[in-house]
Amino acid sequence: MIDLYFWSTPNGYKVSILLEELGVPYRVIPVHIGKGEQFQPEFLAISPNNKIPAIVDPHGPDGEPIALFESGAIMMYLAEKAGAAGESFLPAGVRQRCEVIQWLMFQMGGVGPMLGQAHHFRKYAPETIPYAVDRYTNEATRLYRVIDKRLSEAAFLGGAAYSIADMATYPWLRAYKWQGQDIEDYPHLKRWYLEVRGRPAVQRGLAVLEEKVDRSGAKPDGERWNNLFGSAQFDKH
Repeated sequence: MIDLYFWSTPNGYKVSILLEELGVPYRVIPVHIGKGEQFQPEFLAISPNNKIPAIVDPHGPDGEPIALFESGAIMMYLAEKAGAAGESFLPAGVRQRCEVIQWLMFQMGGVGPMLGQAHHFRKYAPETIPYAVDRYTNEATRLYRVIDKRLSEAAFLGGAAYSIADMATYPWLRAYKWQGQDIEDYPHLKRWYLEVRGRPAVQRGLAVLEEKVDRSGAKPDGERWNNLFGSAQFDKH
């Protein structure tokens, strides 16, 4: 059974969705990032960058346990480990595989970091900085246009078939309003968004730790803000 170190963030959902799609048994180990649990030594031994998600597979490639952090690396590992079932989400053929991986890297290098900055400056920053709000809202718009154009040419990001690239990207687009976007402006993206959202495994993946999700919309403050965005990130752990 896979141990999934998880909190209810877009990067966490990427892995829970894939595990549900693969039907792989897993155990959720909550890491409450608002309480600073990501800085605990036992978690840092698994995820030295103090970020979720992370996994521990007690039966790694050589039969020994393996620990992995970075959601994209975790997704590739899980898809490959699953064999034939995983090949539907990360193809074995070089051309198709490269198509999927490049869009996974697009999410890892662009969608996640830039939309995360849009979230921060539009919703969480302690003061409004117009330059930052405009910069990251505009970058979100650009990325949405890239995705919309791609989905005008292919059914899914990696091509004709649903893949780990779609699973990685969808959780980040759920908060499109936070990013200053209107999904109605992107018809091809909207078609894809609704199709991915409707998958039963996606719904199950998004339900992980649902009881822990803060739906109040309140901005974190005090120790919680410090653990998420403040000096706790820069302390020596």
